[in-house]
Amino acid sequence: MDERPHIHATYNEIHTIIKESAARISPSFKPDVLIAIGCGFFPARVLRTFLKDPLTKKNIPIRAIGLSLYEPLVDSSAEKIGTEIVRTQWLGADGIKSLLGRRALVVDEIDDSRTTLQYAISELQKDIELHLLDLPESEREANRTRFAVFVVHNKSKPKVGILPPNVPYFAGAEVGDVWLDYPWEALDIEEHDRLAEEDRLKSQVHHSDP
Repeated sequence: MDERPHIHATYNEIHTIIKESAARISPSFKPDVLIAIGCGFFPARVLRTFLKDPLTKKNIPIRAIGLSLYEPLVDSSAEKIGTEIVRTQWLGADGIKSLLGRRALVVDEIDDSRTTLQYAISELQKDIELHLLDLPESEREANRTRFAVFVVHNKSKPKVGILPPNVPYFAGAEVGDVWLDYPWEALDIEEHDRLAEEDRLKSQVHHSDP
């Protein structure tokens, strides 16, 4: 049985993390399309607010893909990391083609083993390369999509997956090897926030101990 503690993240905490992260992302990457992995759609939607060009007010489009690596634990509401990635939603031919020549920021809620992120970047790049073959060779480099990654939380632990060195990586906050309970997964948001406050108080007591 997995005995790792659960930490309850609140909407306000996540909103603040994303706002502060946007200030780091915008100067160095300036994405013109966001690709949300599963529950990364909520962070992507919030991030779009802070990445919007203040002059043009133009919204950054959000594309969605679905990948599953987690499996439910028997007799528990928790999950464990699975061994096989399953595509539950992917971009069609037109969706991939719309990425050509753009700066795409892949967004997820958490980076645990990095397996899902590696898969997403690798498979998207493969699809892009297939579409580039339809273009004259002289135009392919200019139309090659540039990718970057943003996660709300990164678990400070050894990773299984590896990202290409030319893919910028942005993490909103570093956490230990704990279970993050997100508010969009809560059936009772008031209870979730109550537990989040308990987490905060426990943390204060822990840090005040000699």
